[in-house]
Amino acid sequence: YLVHQIATRGMCESTALDSSLQSVFRIDADSVPAVFGDMGGVITGLSVLKKQLTERQPDSLYVTKYVVSMLHLERKLSGRPDLIEAIRSGIRATAQQTEQYHATHETVISRLADVYKNTISTLEPRIIVQGEQGFLNNPENANKVRAILLSGIRAAVLWNQCGGSRWQILFRRAALQSEAQRLLDTLRH
Repeated sequence: YLVHQIATRGMCESTALDSSLQSVFRIDADSVPAVFGDMGGVITGLSVLKKQLTERQPDSLYVTKYVVSMLHLERKLSGRPDLIEAIRSGIRATAQQTEQYHATHETVISRLADVYKNTISTLEPRIIVQGEQGFLNNPENANKVRAILLSGIRAAVLWNQCGGSRWQILFRRAALQSEAQRLLDTLRH
């Protein structure tokens, strides 16, 4: 969703961006909530998930394609220990930058984008982002898109570690929608 926002509007929701990028650095978290830190950062994601599962919006096709692509790439990545180690190494090196800069600082985003570009983007099929060329050709936006895709792969890894699968997205839509609503109700109160 954040990728689509940048591709079509040139910007995205800042709290969700911060939570997504912070999650990349929480590799060995004790729990799912610990991966995302302040759970307020997942409200956008839960809202989008709920809408994706219940409504047909013009933009939902793009979001669905990105999710399916990231889940597919996560599976391919799991068979590539060399790339996993390169990602881990790149994240560790970038984490040192977060001592000086916030995760949404352009220096950190640029480093995360490089990690994505040098590892995940070498896998096929590559994720093709569609949107306004003016936004996509902007180097800062391109870096944000790559950094967000890296965080999306992080979320796909977490989904897999928790027993999630692509089939569950297809066949457990009602249960996922219900859980998203329950979490939203909890977070908003």
